[in-house]
Amino acid sequence: MPRSARNISSMRDTVALVTSRRTDLTFRHNAQRGRHGWLRLTPAYSLRLVEQILDASGPSARTVLDPFSGSGTTVLGAACRGWTALATDINPFLIWLARVKSDRYSKHDLEQCHQRSLEIVRQLRQGRRPAALPPPMRNIERWWNPSALSFLAALRDAIMATLDRRPRALLQVAFCRTLMAVSSAAFNHQSLSFGSGPATSGSREDLRRMVGRFVDDVAVVLASGSENPSVRPRLWCRDARHLDRLPVEPQSVGLVVTSPPYPNRMSYVRELRPYLYWLGHLKDACQAGQLDWEAIGGTWGMATSRLSDWHPQSDEPRRLLGSTLERVHDAHPKNGPLMANYLGRYFEDMGTHLRSLRTLLSADARLHYIVGNSVFYGNLVSTERILARQLRAAGYQRIVITPVRKRNSKKELFEYHVQARV
Repeated sequence: MPRSARNISSMRDTVALVTSRRTDLTFRHNAQRGRHGWLRLTPAYSLRLVEQILDASGPSARTVLDPFSGSGTTVLGAACRGWTALATDINPFLIWLARVKSDRYSKHDLEQCHQRSLEIVRQLRQGRRPAALPPPMRNIERWWNPSALSFLAALRDAIMATLDRRPRALLQVAFCRTLMAVSSAAFNHQSLSFGSGPATSGSREDLRRMVGRFVDDVAVVLASGSENPSVRPRLWCRDARHLDRLPVEPQSVGLVVTSPPYPNRMSYVRELRPYLYWLGHLKDACQAGQLDWEAIGGTWGMATSRLSDWHPQSDEPRRLLGSTLERVHDAHPKNGPLMANYLGRYFEDMGTHLRSLRTLLSADARLHYIVGNSVFYGNLVSTERILARQLRAAGYQRIVITPVRKRNSKKELFEYHVQARV
């Protein structure tokens, strides 16, 4: 039996030994790690996991690519080591955030940011807030009450009036922190939920509390603003299915470290839409639905209706998923066929991604994918094993699967580290 096949077949026994949820290997670990903790987003994965992979990589792997870069954990970690770091993501807010986190800031930039924040706070406390409109985000009143919406709109417009790009970007990060702190939403777990939110009445005390929160958030951002990476990474807002179109020298990438969306119907457009709307990346629901449809694994809004009419371009999904696809299809009269299409499209897209990656990789490149499995109507979808088969079909070799941790949800769900070589 080939070595890779032995590794794959042994995972069912090995995974039984992995019972710890290992929060140090999730985005929660990043909270106290400087710029990595600026925003606690679910798309972020643990810097510790990235550092372990980088530590184990040889000198030939000094050009690192993250094709699903999320909040920029991989590229910032690599850039701080002086390595060449490249990244793509289809979500414009995430690319913006990764660029801000991995930019280099001078003392002058930080001082300007601080002084400008004092001017904005002075304006807000004195009540000099010109009329400002919140973004056209659907059901926005579920997220913020009228008092918070008025405050946030004025704060956003004051920040956008900041002339210098880098101080303005730092203030926008602080704004994003404040944005969620004064909302009724909870974002620090796998799925979005709503509570009652901070009690407000539009009083001066409410304003004082919200302004104070912004002041604290600016301080958090400035505290690590001087921790500049050794080099600036290169980031593109691009589709990971078409990496062969990147302006990158062929065969120049020695290491891929990434965590693609899991096939669990979680939409990063839905989860991140407050940032997308408030920072101007989205203007309406049609744009949001289109972005989710273009993402691998998107099933929110317009994407859900389009899935009903989706047809595979090859026999790859049926060949990879086999009877699992049929069982999911037959599990529910309405949603079963939709979920079967979702799984088929997800793995077809991942296959396209892996094939498009080949032209960028050096002869001794190594690949590291952090993925999670999923369950649909009681049917386990072993993402790690399917990904391993896709890697082999795309010509990659020496495939190894290692369980990473137990996830904070159903007992069957785990996170895996899938490795391969060119």
